[in-house]
Amino acid sequence: MFNIVNLMRKKYILVYFLLGFIQFTGFSQQNYELNSGWKTISMEEVAARGEEISNTSFAVDNWKDATVPGTILTTQLNNDEIPDPFFGMNNEEIPDIYDVGRDFYTYWFVKDFEEKAKKGEQVWLNFRGINYSVDIFLNGKKVNKEEYKGMFLRKRFNITKFLAKNSQNRLAVIVYPAPHVGNPNGGQGGDGTIARGVAHQYVAGWDWIQPIRDRNTGIWDKVIIEKTGAVNLKNPHVVTKVPEKRLPGEKQKPAKIAFTAEVENPTSKTVEGTLSFKIADQIIEKEVSLAANTEMLVALPEFEIEDPKLWWPSGYGAQNLYDAEVEFSIKNKTSDKEKLKVGIREIQTEWNSHTRSKQIFVNGQPIFIKGGNWIISDAMLRFTKERYDAEIRFHRDMNLNLIRIWGGALPERPEFYEVCDKYGMLVIQDFWMSGDCNGRWVDPKKKDDQWTRRQYPDDHELFIESAADAVKLMRNHASLAIWCGGNEITPPQDILFAIKDSILPELDGTRWFIDYSNSDEMSYNFKGGNGDGPYGIQNISTFWEERTWPFNSEVGSVGTGDEVSLKRFLPKENYTVPVEYDGTEAVKDPVWTYHKYIDYGNSLEPYGTPEDMADFAEKAQLVNYNQYRALIEGFSAHMWDWYTGSIIWKTQNPWTALRGQMYDYYLDPNACLFGLREGSKPLHIMYNPVSSDVYMVNNGFKAEYDLMLGIKLYDMEGNEKPVTQVFSYIEGSSAKKILSLKKQIDTLAAEKGLFLKLDIRNKDQEVLDENFYWIPDSSGTYSGLQNLAKTKVEAEIEKVAENKFMLKITNPENNTVSFFNRISLENSETGERILPTFYDDNYFSIVPGATREIILEAAGNEVNDLQISIEGWNTDRMLIPVN
Repeated sequence: MFNIVNLMRKKYILVYFLLGFIQFTGFSQQNYELNSGWKTISMEEVAARGEEISNTSFAVDNWKDATVPGTILTTQLNNDEIPDPFFGMNNEEIPDIYDVGRDFYTYWFVKDFEEKAKKGEQVWLNFRGINYSVDIFLNGKKVNKEEYKGMFLRKRFNITKFLAKNSQNRLAVIVYPAPHVGNPNGGQGGDGTIARGVAHQYVAGWDWIQPIRDRNTGIWDKVIIEKTGAVNLKNPHVVTKVPEKRLPGEKQKPAKIAFTAEVENPTSKTVEGTLSFKIADQIIEKEVSLAANTEMLVALPEFEIEDPKLWWPSGYGAQNLYDAEVEFSIKNKTSDKEKLKVGIREIQTEWNSHTRSKQIFVNGQPIFIKGGNWIISDAMLRFTKERYDAEIRFHRDMNLNLIRIWGGALPERPEFYEVCDKYGMLVIQDFWMSGDCNGRWVDPKKKDDQWTRRQYPDDHELFIESAADAVKLMRNHASLAIWCGGNEITPPQDILFAIKDSILPELDGTRWFIDYSNSDEMSYNFKGGNGDGPYGIQNISTFWEERTWPFNSEVGSVGTGDEVSLKRFLPKENYTVPVEYDGTEAVKDPVWTYHKYIDYGNSLEPYGTPEDMADFAEKAQLVNYNQYRALIEGFSAHMWDWYTGSIIWKTQNPWTALRGQMYDYYLDPNACLFGLREGSKPLHIMYNPVSSDVYMVNNGFKAEYDLMLGIKLYDMEGNEKPVTQVFSYIEGSSAKKILSLKKQIDTLAAEKGLFLKLDIRNKDQEVLDENFYWIPDSSGTYSGLQNLAKTKVEAEIEKVAENKFMLKITNPENNTVSFFNRISLENSETGERILPTFYDDNYFSIVPGATREIILEAAGNEVNDLQISIEGWNTDRMLIPVN
């Protein structure tokens, strides 16, 4: 029997669950995490069996404290047994599992907890991720009858009958490393054999990280105790359908909702009850009869929501999320209940025959993809909601709309997707293959030949089972847009067909599936080769004038942090200017090489040869800013003509690498972030430094009319050289050329270079966008900048909210341009930066007589005894106390 009625009851149970468009991190009041009080010891230090160890009488007082969730290495680091592997060359001091053997990193973990099942209750032990295999014991008995292995496979055990009558329970888990840990011989994924297991591959080393010595062995994700009645809810799934073309902010036609859930009856009797789903003041429900010791998938009838508040990607509309609830009740008594967050939206794709690439649509509207490649939040799996929030917010603040999760890492956690839903980031989720380890190329570093590696992993059934489970874990997020078979290679044929023809149609069926990350199905590879790149430092002309793949899955440049960032992980003796070596190493300094430095070539020379590390880092930021602004502006200028999107390789580092990052491991942004932020603005005016043409781009869906474009030039003394003001308009989701400045710039910049200021104003004279360029002299040198006069700016601070401030900076009229200023929120006692801090602009310039207002926020930090520092190319460091 089905019925829809008004929702009368107040929802009251807090859960984390991002469902299909939904947030699930799924816990009711009956759920709790076992995340403290764990003890651990090496297998080599204890002879007892699991049945003995899991008795509360077995003494563990001399065992050390364990970090769960966490890895062996994390526990060792937290117990001061190893040095920080992210600093200097400390990682070389830690024994590698390939050399010392798997037993060295095989550990017991013990947790005592109180729990007792009341009459009619079922108690469940849930593991959300272990690496690589475990045996589980509870109160003297083994819990898992079958082998539990595979890094990405969740497992749930009914432990009701194992619980102690006095409520005093002991859980004992022995964790074994993967059987094939790989030789970290310097290759991508070492010798490749790390891919023989169903786990991430980067832990054997890559071109952006050194090997993780324990290969991240451990109980790396959450361990949860869950209590239900006779029937347990599993894997709820909400599908939202948004037909036709929609516009944000308008009254909407109805959206259609479909819902299913798995229900399990572990008891010896048939159970009859009601499955209900509640959303937007509606309830839909169904009577269910469930035989003893069975589980079944229950589908509710599709229904409609009138005038839905839609979820949109960042930059296109609001990220509306509905509160929802799923419940199974027996005789009007709750057996299991979970709260959900639902984002109503629909993803569509079509082939753009002009660009010869796929085009993404959300709610019927075209989305020009501006994305970033994501490895993992922390290379040692130290995940927190706060760090996820900061990192995804940085991506939102860069005006990006998509994150691709690289196939050498993992299926991201529900907490990651929860934040992507919040900030409007579409996500491509790779499955766990990589061309490097899985046989795309001949590679002398690899142990096995291509044909052997092509069939990795050894256990295809485990991969398929893990893939199905990952789909169930992630499918319910509004942000999840695309599935991808693997990084630069398809999975083996049987795995590919299982994912493509069975798993996704049966468990999801709402998203585009790419067979591999640079597939012709995604982007026609008209140049041959690997289908992505280029990487590393580029001439600006590359981004504007040289056509690359029409939906480029990996394209990027450099990304070294500033001096403050470098000093966080470089020993003092390595404070140096990286100098190119003889070709066998990137630079002379071994620590810079160890941290995977990418050379800047001769790109810093136009600013003057760096004198020391501080000078190098300052000039590197100028290059960083220009590289990423030009990259995204060049792609945007050719929107729908050459390109349907691009994804930067890469936007973050989970380790202290010296390449490819918009912010460092410690969450300190560099100029890459702000150059990309500037170039990615939804409505934007920009300058092609190759042709000297001015362009405008509109990422919005509606045309913009009555726009005034302002164009001004400034010489190195700060004298204004007005060029023109132009009325213009631009259609929605388009780019166009406005005019050429070649004659003026060639003439005025010849001797010393100059500054170019562009802006867009509306009919109320409000500035909608502003862009500022520095242009070299006729020789390509920034001779004017090298001799730019000093400026002293005026600043004041206003607190606008808790942990949020407005900094007003004025450059007096008698100055020249105050160029390329970096501001930082700092602890006034130590001088250290408050991290993370979010700035609505940074690395900015101020023309004479102008004032800039910068909003900065230290979200989630306790901020006391603060100061703000200002320093720039021609502005000495100054400090402003925050009262």
